[in-house]
Amino acid sequence: MNTTLNGGPEAELVPLLSQRFAYKAIAVVALLATLAVVVSLAGRWLGENLALAGHTSSRQTYDIFIGQDHLRLPANVIRFENQRATSITGRVDLYLTWPALEGYSDKTRHLFADVSLPEKLIFLQIAQNTMSRDMTGRLEPIYRHIFEDVARDGPAGLVKHAVRPNSGYAGEVFFTGDRAGRPPYVVRCLLPKSIEASTSADCQRDVHVGKDLTVLYRFSSKLLAQWREIDNSVETFVRKRLVP
Repeated sequence: MNTTLNGGPEAELVPLLSQRFAYKAIAVVALLATLAVVVSLAGRWLGENLALAGHTSSRQTYDIFIGQDHLRLPANVIRFENQRATSITGRVDLYLTWPALEGYSDKTRHLFADVSLPEKLIFLQIAQNTMSRDMTGRLEPIYRHIFEDVARDGPAGLVKHAVRPNSGYAGEVFFTGDRAGRPPYVVRCLLPKSIEASTSADCQRDVHVGKDLTVLYRFSSKLLAQWREIDNSVETFVRKRLVP
């Protein structure tokens, strides 16, 4: 009989890995592989959602009822996610590229992400009227009384009005412009110290549209020279989305 080195009988040969252990190892490897796939998919989903940052390229339309008016809007022009639904509401916020007046898409994504291009976006807030007059209608009864006596020339035919320091509009300026056959144009602005510091909300104007809507829109002071085109385009955009 053979003996081992320590003098005992030769030990019975057994496999280094038992069948049970092998099954466990395979199960662990499969689990790790599954987790890797899940993490990869979750990371991709999270990355895509972070990149969207609340935007959507969906063009699904929603019916928005505000006061006496009915708007039909695509999801990609509605600024806030919680407003992308058919609903009766007090207001809806939009954002549009300028000058194309398009919503968010793969083609326009860079315009919504680049803060150095404030002149490429216009922001709209559409709400039920709370005042009987829009900004143009408030020119004579309100704004004229707070303007300084001396006015200056502004861009593209506008007239620039500084306001009296003791008024509620201190620090702002107004621009007015004549329009053939129409009431005068009026916009108020908080002008940046330099053109590089401009934002997409330097200037704001509100107009009445539809039966009972006020459209307040904001834009960069870099666009003041295009005031006629912006005003006409914004009003036309909203009117086209009113449902009779």
